[in-house]
Amino acid sequence: MIESPHFPPLLSGEAVPKHTDPFDKAVSRAIAGVDSGTILYSEAGDILRAALVLAPETPLEEAIQAVYVAQIGLAESLGALAPPEVPVHFQWPNRIKVNGAVCGGVRFAADVSDPEAQPSWLVIGIDVPFIPVSDEPGKNPNETCLLDEGCGEIEPMALLESWSKHTLLWLTYFMDSGFERVHNEWRPRCDTLGKMIEQPRPGIFVGLDEKGRMLLRQGAMTETVSLIEFAEHT
Repeated sequence: MIESPHFPPLLSGEAVPKHTDPFDKAVSRAIAGVDSGTILYSEAGDILRAALVLAPETPLEEAIQAVYVAQIGLAESLGALAPPEVPVHFQWPNRIKVNGAVCGGVRFAADVSDPEAQPSWLVIGIDVPFIPVSDEPGKNPNETCLLDEGCGEIEPMALLESWSKHTLLWLTYFMDSGFERVHNEWRPRCDTLGKMIEQPRPGIFVGLDEKGRMLLRQGAMTETVSLIEFAEHT
């Protein structure tokens, strides 16, 4: 059992009290000027909750693409720790799916909402349930947890440690070569591409554009939907 996770260079971790939301704490610490690369996390054993503080040097429209990086980091971590037959996919904009059912996801917030404005900080959080959140089996058939998908051997702190390493690696790729490489990695993991979806609104999910915006076709019209719409504004 990992008592305290070890983080890669450039990242550091701080545990928060059991009943404190690491995401909310990360936002408050970001506002106060905490160092970029700080990860706030909960040590609870039933769910992994953690949040990474970043200090982007680009406009929000580009910086928000790091949300895809965090998703890839989580998928690769689950792929490394879970049994090999367990598939991990994405549901736009921010859900993680294990064996076809939603198993947590990604949250994000910034201090600006204008796509052209450069944020002082961007916080990206993850929530991954390890045990059922309800005592009623089958109550939410489209939602699952790692225990129910044969991943009971994974420990929250081991997943956090792995996520930090994979996310840092993909942040490096993102900063060095832009969104294209991230997009190429993300796209095959999204299981709703080319399909009719109902959320965030009805249409055919055509794909992502070069800015990471959803391309949603409704009849003869195709509109773009930005991740920025789903940020948790403070």
